[in-house]
Amino acid sequence: MMRLLNIAILTVMMFSGCSSPYKGLSDISKMDELEYPFATKKVQLPNNGHTIAYAETGKGDKTIIFIHGLGSYAPAWSRNIEELGKHYRCIAIDLPGYGKSSMEPHSGLMSYYASVIAEMINVLGLQNIYLAGHSMGGQIAITTALLFPDLVKGIILVSPAGFERFTAGQKQWLRDVTTPKSVKLTTAEAIQNNMAVNFYRMPKEAEFMITDRLRMRKASDFDAYCYAVAQSVKGMVDEPVIDYLDNIKIPTLILFGEKDNLIPNRYLNPGKTIDIAQYGASRIANSKLVMIPECGHFVMFEKPDVFNKSVIDFLK
Repeated sequence: MMRLLNIAILTVMMFSGCSSPYKGLSDISKMDELEYPFATKKVQLPNNGHTIAYAETGKGDKTIIFIHGLGSYAPAWSRNIEELGKHYRCIAIDLPGYGKSSMEPHSGLMSYYASVIAEMINVLGLQNIYLAGHSMGGQIAITTALLFPDLVKGIILVSPAGFERFTAGQKQWLRDVTTPKSVKLTTAEAIQNNMAVNFYRMPKEAEFMITDRLRMRKASDFDAYCYAVAQSVKGMVDEPVIDYLDNIKIPTLILFGEKDNLIPNRYLNPGKTIDIAQYGASRIANSKLVMIPECGHFVMFEKPDVFNKSVIDFLK
């Protein structure tokens, strides 16, 4: 399911057919038919024109908005919001063009997604906001905190995009290789491999992300999803945040898996994850970095107990 930061893996690993465990899956006719492990609500955003799907659990004096990564959706947080909902109000959203949210075309810019988050906060009347963002969602959380500092009390960055610098040529390559067509034509084997790359050891509980990604290929609005993914890649490289990290003054929790295979990009910037993580943390004055052993890119799903405890300790 996850088409996260290492775009090369998602476009080069093209094979044919599908391994037997996933034969016979039923297709869905539209994205809204995806089966989530929790009830969802929807809210209309008058300014942006999108309908945003979200799950809500818990209550408390702090509200956490969970923002998924590239190609992902709200169930990415299914191992977190129930536990954290015992302490806080938790809202996991589908970004526009993803999951059960509406599929109107948009720019994919990080500033656009930030405006969606800000409008949702205002429409729902949310208070005392903390943003938790995974991968691309981390870059969105950073952008929101920079553009709307009065709305955000703190940010939780999970394997965030935005700490890695790309040259002009690398940015253009990323734009060129990630198109709606390349997303649409990703084969079944590539989908499975792309998911596995997100983990140090992929838990069986993550299998639904593979089956959902396979089932949605015949949905009537799948083309809109593919367009949103391609636009999001452009949005990340067109609005980098690496040179603005020192403008973040609010409390920031940063979590990386020590075995992250996606950050840094192994094709464009081979190196160590810890170097990228430490650089980003060094630029954010009021930050705490947690490196998690035997863990890949999908920190909150692979090591939910560590993630949940880290968030609770941070918000204390």
